[in-house]
Amino acid sequence: MNTQRAAHIAESPEMKRVTYNGQPVYIQHVDEQNETARVFPHDQPDHEITVPIHGLKE
Repeated sequence: MNTQRAAHIAESPEMKRVTYNGQPVYIQHVDEQNETARVFPHDQPDHEITVPIHGLKE
C-alpha cells in the first residue's frame, strides 16, 4: 500500500478491509514522513502497534 492510500483509508468514515501479516487491522494514524502507520487488530483495540505502510494490504 502507498502512503496516500493509507492516509485516505485512515480518514475515511467507512471501514475498509486492510490486513497486516494476514491479520485484519484498523489504521489509527499515518505518519507520512516516516512511512509508518499506527494500527490495531479488529479484535484487540488496546493492542496498537507501529508498522511500515508497505506491509499493509487492501
